[in-house]
Amino acid sequence: MRAENVVTTDFATEFVCHLTRKNCRMHDGTETPDDAEQAGQVRKPRKGIYVLPNLFTLAALFGGFYAIVMAMNGRFDMAAIGVFCAMVLDSLDGRVARMTNTQSAFGEQMDSLSDMVSFGAAPALIAYEWSLKGLGRWGWIAAFVYCACAALRLARFNVNTAVVDKRFFQGLPSPAAAALVMGFISIMTDAEISPSSMAWPMFVVALFSGLTMVTNVPFYSFKDVSMKKSVPFVVIVLIALGIAVVNIHPPIVLFSLFVIYGLSGYAMYVWRRFKGEPTSVISTSTEDPDERGLHR
Repeated sequence: MRAENVVTTDFATEFVCHLTRKNCRMHDGTETPDDAEQAGQVRKPRKGIYVLPNLFTLAALFGGFYAIVMAMNGRFDMAAIGVFCAMVLDSLDGRVARMTNTQSAFGEQMDSLSDMVSFGAAPALIAYEWSLKGLGRWGWIAAFVYCACAALRLARFNVNTAVVDKRFFQGLPSPAAAALVMGFISIMTDAEISPSSMAWPMFVVALFSGLTMVTNVPFYSFKDVSMKKSVPFVVIVLIALGIAVVNIHPPIVLFSLFVIYGLSGYAMYVWRRFKGEPTSVISTSTEDPDERGLHR
């Protein structure tokens, strides 16, 4: 009977402690898990999703989706505008996140997925719908090569972020590659040139843009240009002149600028080889032996 009374008392004590959760101790003298939480182990608040930078990312994603829909309806001029709007929004989401201190791993992954749609799948599908489908299997092969290279480019960028020189991109960035494809389509559409007659030139542009994305050719990133520093007055004048020049004929001017940028990486690569300087913008040493092949 005495043993039964002890067991009953212990059970009642534990039951009361569980209900009250106030300075209760187990019958052996140790603290309960609830006591440990109240003594200082505060639960971490749940991590949410930052709204402001992801709004820009979602808007860029919508630009790519809108471009695909417009291409399906034969509005290739509007499709080009959708991709170019996505480029502008994509350049802002990261800057907004850094300015407001709202960077997150979720935002990084969301940005990559948005880039894949807007600058990978959308230009490939639009180019195929515009003229590449007239080449049969060669047309969809060119479109797929571009799309696959965009995916590889984005995946390599994600895994090499910590070891790449921030002043340069490793390979042509996907927004610039999309600008080459969509700029070419925009110029031909504005000139009312038959898409069927531009099938092979489109084939060349798609392959050049896609394969350049996965090369190790260095392209200047402009990330070391600070917008917070004061500049001479003449810089503002030059910016105003640049805006005026673009408005002369936006498709031709913008496409010309991106063609120059697309060739600048190869020029820099040749110049570095000629000077005997390293041509890679990524470190050749890493602590992870499984990723050494990515850094060559």
